[in-house]
Amino acid sequence: MIKLLSCIVFLLWGNIALCQEIYVSPTGRDTGKGTFKSPYKSLEKALLKAVEVKGGDPNKKVDIRLREGVYHVQNTMQLKEHHSHITIKAYQDEEVVLSGGISIPIRHLSVSDNVSNPKNRSLSVYEINLRALGVRNYGKLRNVGFSRPYGPAWGELFINKKAMHLARWPNTGMVPMGKVLEKGAVPREDDFSDRGGVIKYDSLRISNWAKEKNAWMSGYFMHGYADDMVRISSIDTLEKTISTASATLYGYGNGKPWQKWYGVNILTELDAPGEYYIDEEEGILYFISDVDKISSVEFSILEDPFFQIEGAENITIKGISFQNSRGMGIAMANTHGVTIDACSFKNLGSLGIAVGKGIEAFTEYRHEGTGRAKTGVVGSLLQHLYSNTTFNREGGSNNRIINSTFSQLGAGGVSLGGGNRITLEEGNNIVENCLFYDINRVEKSYRPAVHLTGVGNKVIHSEMYDLPSVAILMHGNNHTIEYNYIHEVCLEVEDMGAIYYGRDPSERGTVVRYNYIANIPDVYNTSAVYHDDAACGLIVTDNVFYKAGKLNVLIGGGSDNIYKNNFFIEGKVGVRTGNRLQTWAKWVLDEGGLFEKRMEAVNYDQSPYVDQYPTLKTYFEKAEIPTGNVVSENAFINVNEVYVGKKEWLGFSDSNFSALKNLPEVKTKQEFMDLMVEKIPGLENLPLKSIGLKTKFKY
Repeated sequence: MIKLLSCIVFLLWGNIALCQEIYVSPTGRDTGKGTFKSPYKSLEKALLKAVEVKGGDPNKKVDIRLREGVYHVQNTMQLKEHHSHITIKAYQDEEVVLSGGISIPIRHLSVSDNVSNPKNRSLSVYEINLRALGVRNYGKLRNVGFSRPYGPAWGELFINKKAMHLARWPNTGMVPMGKVLEKGAVPREDDFSDRGGVIKYDSLRISNWAKEKNAWMSGYFMHGYADDMVRISSIDTLEKTISTASATLYGYGNGKPWQKWYGVNILTELDAPGEYYIDEEEGILYFISDVDKISSVEFSILEDPFFQIEGAENITIKGISFQNSRGMGIAMANTHGVTIDACSFKNLGSLGIAVGKGIEAFTEYRHEGTGRAKTGVVGSLLQHLYSNTTFNREGGSNNRIINSTFSQLGAGGVSLGGGNRITLEEGNNIVENCLFYDINRVEKSYRPAVHLTGVGNKVIHSEMYDLPSVAILMHGNNHTIEYNYIHEVCLEVEDMGAIYYGRDPSERGTVVRYNYIANIPDVYNTSAVYHDDAACGLIVTDNVFYKAGKLNVLIGGGSDNIYKNNFFIEGKVGVRTGNRLQTWAKWVLDEGGLFEKRMEAVNYDQSPYVDQYPTLKTYFEKAEIPTGNVVSENAFINVNEVYVGKKEWLGFSDSNFSALKNLPEVKTKQEFMDLMVEKIPGLENLPLKSIGLKTKFKY
């Protein structure tokens, strides 16, 4: 009798264990049992089964294990409160891909008889009949750039897992803007007529674009921090002018070294490996391969997130690669304890992950405004935040994005919300041990590796490189940025920094420490840390800035910024400040103006702000000039100008050390550690070995 009861108990526990593990395989069947031997075919079916297993108990744990292979996702998978405590992970580190595109068999490729490469006939132009494959939605080219909304990319082609780019000229880089004959409308000055510009050109090949069906131009048309992409409405081959179909935010300009452009989506420029073009009327995709042997071909389709997680807690997604979509990977809102672990986000048309709600894309082209909050998008978030600085994105708390890679993306890495700016309640959402590179294929300026918003979120032990613009864009309070290796960023822009924030003196309390920031171009005005337009209250300690921009640190008129025990090595300017609130930017201090509104929005003279930031209470008594800044105990080695601006504005102390030394050239953090530590006293006290990625993991 006892043996019989034991068997019954064993069987019952065995069934419970079996129900708590659900298996999925590309070779499975949704009519199966979801077991190891009889897996489901779709993740959607597994999620339905998981909810059934949980039986209304949100705390009951269920593991969904994905077997190796590619899963084609056609619609967003919604995870709600009843999906809490579910783990979705690759089985035993098998390679699992969620694809938002279609795989095109190699047999559907053919050398084109319709289009050839007139500039290099040794390079074959291939074609794919998308329409014959059932693809009717090719996506739409759209305006992308500064003050434009985040959004899905158009249909993109991936050969051997590498993103191709639309046919363009020049094939690399950009050309200077020609003389601007018509500046066009300037939305930044409240001209919303969307009148395009007229620009001269001097290259005869541009005349060949006159008959193009849908040619565009992209570049930095006025300011070096504001990229844009606009359609070409017409080309006058006699006058040699380009007319654009729409305005750009600041109008079109020429004469500055950063005012450059390139043509894009031009069939006559399909002449280099890696380029493609879609004839939408015929449904034919043309491309020139950049590899000798084509092993895989994918075309992106999905425009929405793979997962949209809302109101759930303790969900884990682990070991999955998100690929080949037009949109983002994962969107989250009001989540708690959600972990994204050991995942990769590659070949997506937008960013990787959004934590917190975004804003529906504005229908009008505006630098700022108020929109409607929405989960699953980023949209016009930046423009909404400009007008609504206390906007609570409902990013939840204690969410972690760890051990993951973000590469070959269209519009940045992670948009990280969480916390409440009114109460200063922290979100404690974390990006840790993550790698970001080549993440601005479509949208460039103000599309960072990590956008920090809210209060009390963290970016730690991560590496960021190969970015045209900013690495970490900050809004909010009391964030932590530490142990990061940031290098080769701000590669295209002017007047930008690797770590950037500005124009709100109530955004304080963020700590930047133990970071190595290196190899930022110094041709234009670039910085490692940029306090734009009177940004205040940043604590920057124990960092190394090596060849980190023209102005390693730019404090744009702000106060109460602390710089201690940092090493500035091989630079033109160490720290610069000025009194812009007495000059061209004094308008922000107008009575009832921008700063007054932003300070009153957080009740700056009351608790908790006056408790955490005591100097805020008297800010407006002396806001015109920088006060309360401290620059002390820093080392400046081979820096041409240690500081620029009045010494008292910086609180520049005699405890700072300056020296000229014969130093070797280094490229990487490891070379820096190997060659510099013995030559620069004090460096050995910094935790250089701990900076950057903590562990090696599979990318």
